[in-house]
Amino acid sequence: MESAILAKCSCAMTGPSAAATSSSSSDHQRPLLNHYPCSISSSIGTSTFTIADRGSHRRTFLTLRCSTTSSSDKDKGNGIDALQVPSPRPEKGSVVGADDLMKLFNDAQQNMLYLSKQRVTAMENLDKVEREKTLLLARVAQLEAENEASSAGCEVLQKKLKSIEDELQMQVQGGDWAVGDKVSKKKMDPASLWSELNLTIDSLVLKGKIDVGQATLLRGLVLNRDARAAEVFSTLRSIGDNELIGGLLALLDPNRRHSLHIVHICTEMAPLTELGTLGNFVTCLSRALRRKGNLVEVILPKYASMDLSCVCNPIQLEANFRSYFDGTWHNNKIWTGILYGVAITLIDPSHSKKFFSRQHVYDYEDDFERFTYFSRAALDYIIKAAKRPDILHIHNWQTAAVAPLFWDNFASQGLGQTRILFTCHDLSSQYLHEPHKLALCGLNPGQLHRIDRLQDNSEPRLVNLVKGGIVYSNKVTTVSPTYAHDLLTKELGQGLESTFQIHKNKFVGILNGLDESKWDPQKDRYLPCTYGIEDFSGKRKCKEELLKRLGFSSLNLSIPLVGCIAADLSDSELNILEDILNLKSSQQAQFVFAGGSKNPRIQTLLETIEPSQKDMKSQLVTNYDEALIHLVVAASDILICLTFSEPTYQTPLIAMKYGTIPVARSVYGLSGCVIDAEDQSSRMSERTGYTFVSQKEALTCFALHFTLLDHSNNLKEKDPVGWKYLIANGMRTNFSWDTGCVESYLEAYRSIQAL
Repeated sequence: MESAILAKCSCAMTGPSAAATSSSSSDHQRPLLNHYPCSISSSIGTSTFTIADRGSHRRTFLTLRCSTTSSSDKDKGNGIDALQVPSPRPEKGSVVGADDLMKLFNDAQQNMLYLSKQRVTAMENLDKVEREKTLLLARVAQLEAENEASSAGCEVLQKKLKSIEDELQMQVQGGDWAVGDKVSKKKMDPASLWSELNLTIDSLVLKGKIDVGQATLLRGLVLNRDARAAEVFSTLRSIGDNELIGGLLALLDPNRRHSLHIVHICTEMAPLTELGTLGNFVTCLSRALRRKGNLVEVILPKYASMDLSCVCNPIQLEANFRSYFDGTWHNNKIWTGILYGVAITLIDPSHSKKFFSRQHVYDYEDDFERFTYFSRAALDYIIKAAKRPDILHIHNWQTAAVAPLFWDNFASQGLGQTRILFTCHDLSSQYLHEPHKLALCGLNPGQLHRIDRLQDNSEPRLVNLVKGGIVYSNKVTTVSPTYAHDLLTKELGQGLESTFQIHKNKFVGILNGLDESKWDPQKDRYLPCTYGIEDFSGKRKCKEELLKRLGFSSLNLSIPLVGCIAADLSDSELNILEDILNLKSSQQAQFVFAGGSKNPRIQTLLETIEPSQKDMKSQLVTNYDEALIHLVVAASDILICLTFSEPTYQTPLIAMKYGTIPVARSVYGLSGCVIDAEDQSSRMSERTGYTFVSQKEALTCFALHFTLLDHSNNLKEKDPVGWKYLIANGMRTNFSWDTGCVESYLEAYRSIQAL
């Protein structure tokens, strides 16, 4: 009988040790049966044997459940069918035969070979998945690159794509766009952009983020090549699905307000002409307004120094127009073109004094005549071209004369529905002149030289063009809510506080946005390695590159690097810079000052400071270098922000964007933007830097000293309210134009339409 019995054994482990047989087993885990001598007791039925580990005094008890079968049952899978761990101790006297033990070992080895084979197969599958993932990521990168290339001319009204600068990535070839409710004759056709938008709509439907009806309407925008949809997609797709959906669905809103026709009359627009913050403001706001579906135009003087290489299809019109000045009508040449999708008009006067055919833009004795001529010519051109804009947006004293000119001379010429918005970028620059000069552009000095109109509050014998802009505009804006409040005070009102008080109901402060096409560490073309809040390693590489480039003796990246952008400073601010440079010897830090300036006076002063400040712990760079400025911001741990007089000063905002802690004066537009790390009235997640109120040198130096100490202490102690949290808070803060900034301007425009 026993000779006919075939004992078939199959082993299985149960309990916590079963996981050891999976493909994720660690290398130190060993197969049980290959490494343990054992004594086994066995009998027909249930058998138990003991395995003793050579390297320890542990014992493992295994229980074998056996069944007897005849040879005819040999292929049916009967026999020893389970191996369990652990089991009770074996009974004394039970013995398993050598053949059974060898078969048990052989089966166990076969099991281990099978598991090993499965593990190898799993690893091969994992490698295959990794390869496919790499290929997919490469394909995504390729698609993004192709889309970026195909959308590089997204706003150009020509057949041939023209590459200008990296900032022109959003322009697209193919003709005019659909704007608001008006559709042009041509439709732009960047195939990649529309295809990707269509696929994105598919993806949003599959994710359940939009319904079928919304998807159908959005595909209608794709079919019609709606420029608003293309602009929203190009701008918001990299931010996130929710933002993109919000922007796209807003285009479907039947109650969506009608688009506006806005004309900027100004003296700067980047990159055509950019001497201060005005040029960048006009460009960024115009682009943001256009992305919202509005028709935007900019009228500028045509300066002799103007480089038109960045303008798409600059054309001198064959037809000239005439404008009034000094009792005579003068001819003007007109140039037109497209810049960032915005229509620009350049006025070139044929005047004997060659008002704009000069080397510089500002600072001539006849600036009053130059810019009142331009203000009048811009309005004459609008009438001649039969434009009927909803809003005329004017800026600073140079075009403030547009406001009284408009209401006294032009509103009755078909512009009765047009309204005026005046932005005061910086009241430190006001232009006072004799009243009789107003007659040059057609204004009545007798009517305007009054205290409630253009008469200056401090110099009654003179007229103030900025005051005229405030009085005659329907709405007045400035660069931040805080600065708007400051201008109502005697200290910061620049002599116009009483005028602001009278007109405070039409006065509003709007925080300027940050130009993220120029300032973004994830896309900055000037950096040796880009980075973001999710991957911060690139910042360390930028720091290492700067230290090497400037020849610092120590490349220890743990030593704090203090940077300063000192491009445009007053005399008092240069004195503070010297004091901070003298402070450096007592600090365990390295200093770099990018002091290069476009202003010759400041450049000369910086060069006088340089020789006394050279040592192995600091570098003062006096030559203006755009690439170096970007690298200093990215590489620094701390950025000193010295400018106290420029309300639109955005260096602290740029520092936060780049993960650099700003030390800034809490005044003007910056107040409320940089939240002090020790501000107990704010939440921990809001604190982004260090601020001070007084511009006295002692307080500035104290703020720097405190920042350096805090940097050292927090890195060592890993204080949860420390350095890394300040960096993360700053980088998360959104100062882009497409957020509240452009919406605030649209609200300001619409608030005066009904007046």
